[in-house]
Amino acid sequence: MILAATRGGYDIGHDITSGGPVRDLIFILVGLAVLVGFIFVARFVAHLVGEQLRRRQVRSDMVVLGRRAATAIVILLGLFAALGFAVQSANITLFGLLLATVVAALGVQDLLRDYVSGYYVLLEHHVRVGERISFDGSTGVITEIRLRVTLLKSEEGDVIVVPNSELFTKPVRIHGVTPEQEAKKAPPA
Repeated sequence: MILAATRGGYDIGHDITSGGPVRDLIFILVGLAVLVGFIFVARFVAHLVGEQLRRRQVRSDMVVLGRRAATAIVILLGLFAALGFAVQSANITLFGLLLATVVAALGVQDLLRDYVSGYYVLLEHHVRVGERISFDGSTGVITEIRLRVTLLKSEEGDVIVVPNSELFTKPVRIHGVTPEQEAKKAPPA
């Protein structure tokens, strides 16, 4: 009976080793198991990220955002890994990692530019706290220079947030102190 099944019928042992539909089904099931595993890992990573952000006393809306970002990243990596198993090709997994890297690099590009510019603003001292500047149609006194942004206070009392990369790419006018203003600042003798 077994001989007849193998000779003229369907041999599952031969199908698994030769790459037939059963072998493909096994790889698809392994891919689904990998995806489910990544979903559980994503929940665990999201919990860890949330705890670390709460420990650093980050605002609750930022904690939610951090958890969602961590979950999305892990599930996306899991999706590409599962797809790589299902179609039996590492190229899809590598393409997924490459795509995720490119998307992350494009998303962080402006942020990195602001941080690098802020480093140079703080290092070179072209503008200092207390100076009055005009920039892109706004005028104000510099109240604080942070690593990513510079804060100005306008004459009306408004706070103007200027990304440091803008200080490098657009002209900034630093207003000098007139002799009358200098006399007002000087203590009486």
